[in-house]
Order: sequence, then C-alpha cells, then structure tokens
Amino acid sequence: MKKAYYYLFYKLYKNYERGPSVWMSDWKASFSLDVLIYFLVMFLFIYYNIFINRYANLSKSNIEVYILVISVSLLNYFIFHHRNQWKKIIVEFDQLPKKKNILGSWVVFGVVLFIVANLIFSFYLMSKIDWSQYR
Repeated sequence: MKKAYYYLFYKLYKNYERGPSVWMSDWKASFSLDVLIYFLVMFLFIYYNIFINRYANLSKSNIEVYILVISVSLLNYFIFHHRNQWKKIIVEFDQLPKKKNILGSWVVFGVVLFIVANLIFSFYLMSKIDWSQYR
C-alpha cells in the first residue's frame, strides 16, 4: 500500500514536471494527493450518510474537517518533504521499465478518475434525497 501511495505521488510529480511550470512540482504533487484524500473521505462520508445513517452530520464547528486537513497535510509533509525524501522516491521509480511505467500511468489515471467520479456520483445521490424529513 505504501509503495502504491509513493507511485501515485511519483506519477503526479512527473505529470507536473511535463507542464509549463515545473517550479515546485513536488509540492504540487503532494497537494494533489491531499485533495484526492479529501475527496475520498468526502464521498465515503456522503455514502455513509445516504445508505447507513441519514442523521449523521459534522459538528457545527467542523472540528473534524480541521483535524482531517491538518493530519493529512502533516502526514504528507513527513512522508515526502521532510529531509527531501521525495527525491529518493523519484529516483526509485525512474528506474522502472518503460512498459511498466505506462501501465502504472493508466492505473493512476483510473484511481484518480474513480475518486472524482465517485465524488460527483455521491453528490448526485444526495440531490435525490428529500433531506427536510431528516432534520
């Protein structure tokens, strides 16, 4: 699982390196991972809210959201940026054969598409429910 997470970072990093601005590609890749994790947690919470417990909601202060954002950000900082560990990850995955790297690109694309599509679908499902009866 750890290797898959590193590979996702690697592919995002390589994608940003191909762009017009290669400045801070490592930070852009880790921020993209943060956002993907937030999307994942969000659609899982929405599915839980729709299918299991329609009365579940966040607190009025949204402390859960702040805890999640800070936790994910700190975790990614210590995984990738503390002591420039991201450089070792890039070197490690740069040595993969080209065929394996192309297959990995499609897998990463599929994972990102899955997360974004599920978030959109969960919003669609939420829109179909009459929430006024659950308040």
